[in-house]
Amino acid sequence: MRILVVEDERRIREALSASLAEQGYIVETAIEGEDGWFKGDSEDFDAVVLDLGLPVLDGLSVLRRWRAAGRSMPVLILTARGSWSEKVEGIDAGADDYLAKPFQMAELLARLRALIRRSKGLASPTIEIGGVRIDAGAARVQVLGRPVELSALEFRLLSYLMHNAGRVVSRMELTEHIYDQDFERDSNTIEVLMGRLRRKLGVPLVRTRRGLGYVIDRPLSG
Repeated sequence: MRILVVEDERRIREALSASLAEQGYIVETAIEGEDGWFKGDSEDFDAVVLDLGLPVLDGLSVLRRWRAAGRSMPVLILTARGSWSEKVEGIDAGADDYLAKPFQMAELLARLRALIRRSKGLASPTIEIGGVRIDAGAARVQVLGRPVELSALEFRLLSYLMHNAGRVVSRMELTEHIYDQDFERDSNTIEVLMGRLRRKLGVPLVRTRRGLGYVIDRPLSG
């Protein structure tokens, strides 16, 4: 999962980046509004943490530009401002959630996970498909009731595919969402990683769509 953090306070930005990275997210940062707007408008992110009090271009203007351009990624507003009128203004501009500073990192991470789940049409923090159960918050995986140890990259790969179940995901999209920006994108690392993941799972969960990518079929509702 790729997260964009637009925050001008270095201490907060670095703490957010470190905590999100520990949770397995790929983090991109911006320290002022114009740069944040450009990154959010030109790249795909699974969620954004956006400060309102930004230099060059304020956070509300950034958010309004994204929404006017049809950018629909979930946005969590993070700001020192706490009045009800500013909260309403942020929500009306297109924010999905609002957290005032100072904040607890655990709460921010929980809110962010909830936003991502809702954006994918998921209500529970756990997803279970084809005997594979993933708990995104605890970074745990079970197959047919037994725990399976995955590397950080394997977990990111499985988590992204399960959050996008029912949709074919290309190799390029997977590369962008589970690797850092400087990863060599024309390598066969995704195929190697996929092979390791399939062996560890031991169940036919992920299908290859030749020439298109990979898909986990969404289970039919009863």
